[in-house]
Amino acid sequence: MSSDHTPMSSRNASNESRDAGVVDNPWATLRAFTDARIGLGRAGVSLPTHKLLEFQLAHAQAQDAVHCPLDIEALTASLDEALELDTAPLALKSRATDRATYLQRPDYGRRLSDEDRERLEAQADNTEPSDLAIVIVDGLSALAVQQNSAPFLTALDQALAKDTNDWRLAPVTIVEQGRVAIGDEIGALLNARAVLVMIGERPGLSSPDSLGLYMTWAPEVGLRDDRRNCISNVRPAGLDVDQAARKLLLLLKEARERQLSGVKLKDRSEDDVVEGIGSTRNFLVAD
Repeated sequence: MSSDHTPMSSRNASNESRDAGVVDNPWATLRAFTDARIGLGRAGVSLPTHKLLEFQLAHAQAQDAVHCPLDIEALTASLDEALELDTAPLALKSRATDRATYLQRPDYGRRLSDEDRERLEAQADNTEPSDLAIVIVDGLSALAVQQNSAPFLTALDQALAKDTNDWRLAPVTIVEQGRVAIGDEIGALLNARAVLVMIGERPGLSSPDSLGLYMTWAPEVGLRDDRRNCISNVRPAGLDVDQAARKLLLLLKEARERQLSGVKLKDRSEDDVVEGIGSTRNFLVAD
């Protein structure tokens, strides 16, 4: 039952009043299939007022996503509740000391602070080798990380548990003011064969909560982006966590078998759609 106690007739009258004077666009029916701002109509030579206000709200939400700080305590609690971690996630920081520096110096976000690098180096000799290091990074949308990390890792944990291979996981780390490449340094220091960076993606005007997944085999400082595989737009209105977890598991299995990642491990999952071929072959193909 709706919590809006406004009579239906009044709401209809309000909608009719709002749309008065708006010239319809023939593309308006396509809005049912996309969040793109198409077919908005016009009032005179401008957008309808309510569509302009919706745009301004989306722009403000995108800005908030970039500047909102990550609540590490709340994130840690949600991860522990969802996964029952043996050890609490390790909180780390990049070389960017604040948000302004992070936005102006992307290179600082790609490397650990000296203090945290020394912490991991001191533990390196006592760190058992692992198959996968999971690195959670605020990136350009802490909102995406805050909302989607626990649901995705729950789905990934279930997928790994069902797999016949044994997956040894390194301690989970959470990084503030980080970029994707910081995972290479962390994965190497944790003696992991592969690293998964979960990061808040640059927010769009309809997606301030999009989580990106970047998997790299044999992480080390200085790797180029062509060594990574990316799964993008993980969020309730995008790629759901179960699909993302299954896709990542396939990438991890192929990467471990072939000892590589990136452009040499190509995702062919859209081939059937593009070419119209009903093939059942594995969508992961190494060149």
